[in-house]
Amino acid sequence: MTNNGFPFSAPVSSDDLPGEEPARVTVDLGALADNWRLMARKSGKARTAAVLKANAYGTGLEPAARTLYQAGARDFFVATPQEGAALRPTVPDGRIYVLSGMWAGSERLFFSHDLVPVIASSEQLAVFMAAISEHGDYPCVLQVDTGMNRLGLTVAEATALAHDPARPASFSPVLIMSHLACGDEPLHPMNRMQLDRFRAAASAFEGVEASLANSAGVFLGQDFHFDMTRPGISVYGGAAVNGEPNPMKPVVKAEARILQVREAKIGEGVGYGASALLSRDSRIAVAAIGYADGYLRSLSGAGVPLRQAVVSGAKGYLHGHHVPLIGRVTMDLTHFDVTDLPAGTVRAGDFIELFGPHMPIEVVSRAGGTIDYVLLTSLGPRYRRDYIEAAR
Repeated sequence: MTNNGFPFSAPVSSDDLPGEEPARVTVDLGALADNWRLMARKSGKARTAAVLKANAYGTGLEPAARTLYQAGARDFFVATPQEGAALRPTVPDGRIYVLSGMWAGSERLFFSHDLVPVIASSEQLAVFMAAISEHGDYPCVLQVDTGMNRLGLTVAEATALAHDPARPASFSPVLIMSHLACGDEPLHPMNRMQLDRFRAAASAFEGVEASLANSAGVFLGQDFHFDMTRPGISVYGGAAVNGEPNPMKPVVKAEARILQVREAKIGEGVGYGASALLSRDSRIAVAAIGYADGYLRSLSGAGVPLRQAVVSGAKGYLHGHHVPLIGRVTMDLTHFDVTDLPAGTVRAGDFIELFGPHMPIEVVSRAGGTIDYVLLTSLGPRYRRDYIEAAR
């Protein structure tokens, strides 16, 4: 049996005051585990890591890490050494890679929590070399830029480093990695160009594992998998490939409480700027959600000045119906037009689904002119968080 798309089970709550929350997030840890396993199968012979940066994409670092570890993940990527230190107690024997690398002053965090820095520049390389001259041999990852112009040594710099006879023997990367710029567009010519450049760089480091594929890269096929894949957004239920059906299970359901249901007349305005003028007598549900919670103002669609690209704006899901957002999203409140639901159906205290199993996150993010990552990582502290544990 299911409950709004999630299995029936007793959720484990992060809040001791149920019933008082203005908004709530339910994280289905079973779906999270299933999504990781699917990406692991699609990765073929490659080992599959788990990306846990930004509080596990807004889902909660500890429960997400625990679930993915139990599902089989042993390699974990975070953005900062602080995130790595927070993760370590949950994955005591996992390998934790820090994408921002090592900087002077952060060495203690790396060594005391057994974190692996991703070295992306000559400056970071110098800091790392100085650190291991005192500490001794220590693993690192070498990041190579293959065309994204974001982080990493150039292919020429990496190749020169590999063949430098003066390179200290204590410098022994355990992984060579790069990142795809256009993996979400399977036919983009840059994918093949980056693949060729990465092969050239990786071949210079004989015997060292290589990793190129993010979520989208996993779907590009075996050529992109190398020794390790690094799926992120797909594990959390987001769409990895543009224009294709999303095969991942929804992990996060975000809901907001209806504070009031109002009757309004034809010709009246709704919200700031009276940006929505009613074309009929209407019922308006006012929900306790806004941009302070990460429910973006741009979800208002054309109701926001300078935001004309997506005219219709977002929708919510309530009592079996999709209902349109009307007017502007404000700091704490958002209006939804519930006129088409039978009178008396919607009541104060009801919860409306903002995104989840009935409102796919990729559809909602597109309505706001943004991407799934933004909605997930913007989930604010006013949401009550509940976790549905994965079956064992």
